Amino acid sequence: MTPRILVVEDEKGIQLALSGLLRRQGYEVEVAGSGDDAIRHLNDTAYDLVLTDLALGRGATGMDVLRVAKERRPETLVVMITAYGSEAIAVEAMKAGAEDYVPKPFDNDEIRLVVKRALDRTRLERENRLLIEQIQRQYGFGNLIGSGKPMQKVFETIQKVAETDLTVLIRGESGTGKELVAQALHNRSSRKGRPFVAVNCAAISRELVESELFGHEKGAFTGADARRAGRFEVANGGTIFLDEIGDMAPETQAKVLRVLQERSLFSRNVRLIASVARSPSKSTFASLPRPTEIWKKT
Repeated sequence: MTPRILVVEDEKGIQLALSGLLRRQGYEVEVAGSGDDAIRHLNDTAYDLVLTDLALGRGATGMDVLRVAKERRPETLVVMITAYGSEAIAVEAMKAGAEDYVPKPFDNDEIRLVVKRALDRTRLERENRLLIEQIQRQYGFGNLIGSGKPMQKVFETIQKVAETDLTVLIRGESGTGKELVAQALHNRSSRKGRPFVAVNCAAISRELVESELFGHEKGAFTGADARRAGRFEVANGGTIFLDEIGDMAPETQAKVLRVLQERSLFSRNVRLIASVARSPSKSTFASLPRPTEIWKKT
């Protein structure tokens, strides 16, 4: 795509010289004869670069043009043309977001170099950003890496499911990255700014798992000397990941299931993701109404 440049210059001769020079370089060029005219252009059209004189007579100044250009489209490059002795103002313009400045008197080679250098840099940055996004789409989600067809299918499923609020069951043997899949689902969901709470169900004793998940009040049992928030409460607004839910005691699984089915205080603001290393038919969790499943291959 041909870069579009706006030349802002109140002196007709310089305006014609600059616009002609840049058109000969192959750029698409529009001109504005005043700061106010430039602002009208910026309100209507997106430009890759604005080349503006700092002093524009009456009305809006070059600094005003810079400010509006950055407000309308922050990625727009702005190069200032400054009069001799205006270096201090040029520095202020750079601090305000200008890409570069060219002091008067200038020659054509200098203008060509400054404009080309600015556009080349942003082009490379854009291409680099697009390449990174492409690599992430094709070869990995966060810490998940893979380029084979099975992993591509996993990535596609994660992307589709992450955009919903469905309960998810992840199946896979130990060490196959089930928690990484859960984290990727959370990071690509609307809940990404809220907590992600992972619970290793296999590592919590049967006696403590209910207190761990649902918390307890002070005095609820011997040794409960203070109120404790459960993992569901901590995950409020975010995602809770119950890793190896099949290793929970059946009676605890049933309580978790009841909490989910009744959409109780614990679960109505939390998305549940769970994992099992064996067939979900061996887990009470399998009786949830059609959980979405993601299978992570070894």
